[in-house]
Amino acid sequence: QVQLVESGGGLVQAGGSLRLSCAASGRPFSNYVMGWFRQAPGKEREFVATITRTGASSYYTDSVRGRSTISRDNAKNMVYLEMNSLKPEDTAVYYCAASHAYSGTIYPSAYDYWGQGTQVTVSS
Repeated sequence: QVQLVESGGGLVQAGGSLRLSCAASGRPFSNYVMGWFRQAPGKEREFVATITRTGASSYYTDSVRGRSTISRDNAKNMVYLEMNSLKPEDTAVYYCAASHAYSGTIYPSAYDYWGQGTQVTVSS
């Protein structure tokens, strides 16, 4: 069992930046591929970014690539999502998730554990 707790969300103006954090507890953190997803009101949960177990590789959805960075610190059991040049369409609840998958994955069904989410609101 892995427990995930997100933090760092909030209200920010368009063009601003936020750094989301996810603290993991439970089984060895380095055993898991980690991902960030988001869900806007009335929309399905969508993939944002994923990072491999060692942090050597990462992958992003097209809409955030180039202005977001996912990273992890296995010694601290933490994963981060730094987002820059935020847009109103980035407004959503952001979720951290952990997967037993062999490599980074974009599919929500591949993730075994989820946090409760943190709200990000970008005003225009």
